[in-house]
Amino acid sequence: MIAQLLVTEGFATVEDVAYVEPEEIAAIEGFDEDTAEEIQARAREFLDKEAAEYDAKRRELGVTDEVLDVEGVTLPMAVALGEGEVKTVEDLAGLVPDDIRGWYENKAGERVREPGILDAFALSPEDAERLIMRARVAAGWIEPEIETEAAEGDEAPEVDEALAVFGESAPSRAG
Repeated sequence: MIAQLLVTEGFATVEDVAYVEPEEIAAIEGFDEDTAEEIQARAREFLDKEAAEYDAKRRELGVTDEVLDVEGVTLPMAVALGEGEVKTVEDLAGLVPDDIRGWYENKAGERVREPGILDAFALSPEDAERLIMRARVAAGWIEPEIETEAAEGDEAPEVDEALAVFGESAPSRAG
Protein backbone atom coordinates (compact mmCIF):
# COMPACT_ATOMS: atom_id res chain seq x y z
CA MET A 1 0.00 0.00 0.00
CA ILE A 2 2.73 2.49 0.96
CA ALA A 3 4.82 1.48 -2.06
CA GLN A 4 1.89 2.09 -4.41
CA LEU A 5 1.27 5.50 -2.86
CA LEU A 6 4.95 6.45 -3.22
CA VAL A 7 4.92 5.41 -6.88
CA THR A 8 1.80 7.47 -7.59
CA GLU A 9 3.60 10.42 -5.98
CA GLY A 10 6.49 10.05 -8.44
CA PHE A 11 8.99 7.93 -6.49
CA ALA A 12 10.15 5.37 -9.06
CA THR A 13 13.05 3.71 -7.24
CA VAL A 14 14.20 2.91 -3.73
CA GLU A 15 17.01 5.42 -4.30
CA ASP A 16 14.40 8.12 -4.96
CA VAL A 17 12.83 7.43 -1.58
CA ALA A 18 16.12 7.07 0.30
CA TYR A 19 17.76 10.28 -0.86
CA VAL A 20 14.97 12.80 -1.36
CA GLU A 21 14.42 15.56 1.17
CA PRO A 22 12.22 14.12 3.96
CA GLU A 23 9.79 17.02 3.55
CA GLU A 24 8.84 15.68 0.11
CA ILE A 25 7.66 12.41 1.63
CA ALA A 26 6.06 14.14 4.62
CA ALA A 27 4.07 16.31 2.18
CA ILE A 28 2.17 13.23 0.99
CA GLU A 29 -1.29 13.12 2.52
CA GLY A 30 -1.31 10.81 5.54
CA PHE A 31 2.45 11.02 6.14
CA ASP A 32 4.23 13.08 8.75
CA GLU A 33 7.92 13.80 9.49
CA ASP A 34 8.31 10.65 11.64
CA THR A 35 6.77 8.45 8.95
CA ALA A 36 8.99 10.03 6.28
CA GLU A 37 12.10 9.44 8.38
CA GLU A 38 11.14 5.81 9.03
CA ILE A 39 10.45 5.15 5.34
CA GLN A 40 13.79 6.71 4.40
CA ALA A 41 15.65 4.76 7.08
CA ARG A 42 14.19 1.51 5.75
CA ALA A 43 15.02 2.45 2.17
CA ARG A 44 18.63 3.25 3.08
CA GLU A 45 18.89 0.05 5.11
CA PHE A 46 17.67 -1.93 2.11
CA LEU A 47 20.17 -0.21 -0.20
CA ASP A 48 23.05 -0.76 2.24
CA LYS A 49 22.19 -4.46 2.54
CA GLU A 50 21.90 -4.80 -1.23
CA ALA A 51 25.26 -3.05 -1.75
CA ALA A 52 26.93 -5.32 0.81
CA GLU A 53 25.55 -8.39 -0.96
CA TYR A 54 26.76 -7.17 -4.37
CA ASP A 55 30.17 -6.32 -2.92
CA ALA A 56 30.51 -9.75 -1.31
CA LYS A 57 29.55 -11.41 -4.60
CA ARG A 58 32.04 -9.21 -6.51
CA ARG A 59 34.84 -10.21 -4.14
CA GLU A 60 33.83 -13.88 -4.34
CA LEU A 61 34.08 -13.65 -8.15
CA GLY A 62 37.56 -12.12 -7.85
CA VAL A 63 36.75 -8.69 -9.32
CA THR A 64 39.37 -6.23 -8.09
CA ASP A 65 38.54 -3.03 -6.22
CA GLU A 66 40.18 -1.05 -9.05
CA VAL A 67 37.37 -2.08 -11.43
CA LEU A 68 34.96 -0.13 -9.21
CA ASP A 69 37.26 2.89 -9.48
CA VAL A 70 36.50 3.10 -13.22
CA GLU A 71 33.91 5.85 -13.60
CA GLY A 72 30.55 4.37 -14.55
CA VAL A 73 31.08 0.90 -13.05
CA THR A 74 28.51 0.11 -10.36
CA LEU A 75 28.50 -2.81 -7.94
CA PRO A 76 25.88 -4.72 -9.97
CA MET A 77 28.00 -4.14 -13.10
CA ALA A 78 31.11 -5.37 -11.30
CA VAL A 79 29.26 -8.59 -10.40
CA ALA A 80 28.14 -9.05 -14.02
CA LEU A 81 31.69 -8.39 -15.21
CA GLY A 82 33.00 -11.01 -12.78
CA GLU A 83 30.43 -13.51 -14.00
CA GLY A 84 31.75 -12.78 -17.50
CA GLU A 85 35.36 -13.43 -16.36
CA VAL A 86 36.27 -9.72 -16.47
CA LYS A 87 38.07 -9.32 -13.17
CA THR A 88 40.65 -6.56 -13.58
CA VAL A 89 40.84 -3.10 -15.09
CA GLU A 90 43.06 -4.62 -17.79
CA ASP A 91 40.38 -7.20 -18.58
CA LEU A 92 37.80 -4.41 -18.94
CA ALA A 93 40.19 -2.29 -20.99
CA GLY A 94 40.68 -5.19 -23.40
CA LEU A 95 37.01 -5.43 -24.30
CA VAL A 96 35.22 -3.96 -27.31
CA PRO A 97 31.69 -2.50 -27.14
CA ASP A 98 30.16 -5.68 -28.59
CA ASP A 99 31.63 -7.67 -25.68
CA ILE A 100 29.67 -5.41 -23.35
CA ARG A 101 26.45 -4.89 -25.34
CA GLY A 102 26.13 -8.10 -27.34
CA TRP A 103 26.19 -8.79 -31.06
CA TYR A 104 24.51 -10.77 -33.82
CA GLU A 105 25.93 -13.80 -35.61
CA ASN A 106 24.67 -15.96 -38.42
CA LYS A 107 24.33 -19.55 -37.28
CA ALA A 108 22.97 -22.15 -39.66
CA GLY A 109 21.56 -19.38 -41.83
CA GLU A 110 19.76 -17.66 -38.97
CA ARG A 111 20.62 -14.40 -37.29
CA VAL A 112 21.26 -15.13 -33.60
CA ARG A 113 21.88 -12.56 -30.88
CA GLU A 114 24.77 -13.23 -28.53
CA PRO A 115 24.34 -11.38 -25.22
CA GLY A 116 27.05 -9.06 -23.97
CA ILE A 117 28.57 -9.18 -20.52
CA LEU A 118 26.61 -6.09 -19.42
CA ASP A 119 23.60 -6.76 -21.65
CA ALA A 120 21.18 -6.40 -18.74
CA PHE A 121 22.27 -2.79 -18.22
CA ALA A 122 21.19 -1.69 -21.73
CA LEU A 123 24.22 0.55 -22.26
CA SER A 124 24.27 2.62 -25.43
CA PRO A 125 27.16 2.04 -27.84
CA GLU A 126 28.63 5.36 -26.70
CA ASP A 127 28.36 4.44 -23.01
CA ALA A 128 30.00 1.06 -23.63
CA GLU A 129 32.82 2.74 -25.51
CA ARG A 130 33.27 5.37 -22.77
CA LEU A 131 33.45 2.66 -20.13
CA ILE A 132 36.15 0.83 -22.07
CA MET A 133 38.10 4.02 -22.74
CA ARG A 134 38.00 4.96 -19.04
CA ALA A 135 39.34 1.49 -18.21
CA ARG A 136 42.12 1.95 -20.77
CA VAL A 137 43.07 5.25 -19.15
CA ALA A 138 42.96 3.65 -15.68
CA ALA A 139 45.12 0.78 -16.93
CA GLY A 140 47.64 3.27 -18.29
CA TRP A 141 47.19 2.10 -21.87
CA ILE A 142 46.23 5.55 -23.15
CA GLU A 143 46.35 9.14 -21.97
CA PRO A 144 43.12 10.82 -20.87
CA GLU A 145 41.42 12.98 -23.48
CA ILE A 146 42.00 16.70 -23.21
CA GLU A 147 39.09 18.36 -21.46
CA THR A 148 37.01 21.03 -23.18
CA GLU A 149 38.57 23.79 -21.05
CA ALA A 150 42.06 22.77 -22.16
CA ALA A 151 40.92 22.71 -25.78
CA GLU A 152 39.58 26.24 -25.41
CA GLY A 153 42.98 27.31 -24.11
CA ASP A 154 44.50 26.02 -27.36
CA GLU A 155 42.97 29.00 -29.20
CA ALA A 156 45.29 31.46 -27.48
CA PRO A 157 48.44 30.58 -29.52
CA GLU A 158 46.44 30.97 -32.75
CA VAL A 159 45.25 34.44 -31.69
CA ASP A 160 48.80 35.38 -30.62
CA GLU A 161 50.07 34.18 -33.99
CA ALA A 162 47.47 36.27 -35.83
CA LEU A 163 48.47 39.34 -33.81
CA ALA A 164 52.12 38.72 -34.63
CA VAL A 165 51.36 38.51 -38.36
CA PHE A 166 48.64 41.13 -38.72
CA GLY A 167 49.25 43.37 -35.73
CA GLU A 168 46.22 45.05 -34.15
CA SER A 169 44.30 44.78 -37.41
CA ALA A 170 44.13 41.00 -37.09
CA PRO A 171 40.91 39.54 -38.51
CA SER A 172 38.36 38.72 -35.86
CA ARG A 173 36.57 35.35 -35.61
CA ALA A 174 33.39 37.11 -34.56
CA GLY A 175 33.24 39.32 -37.60
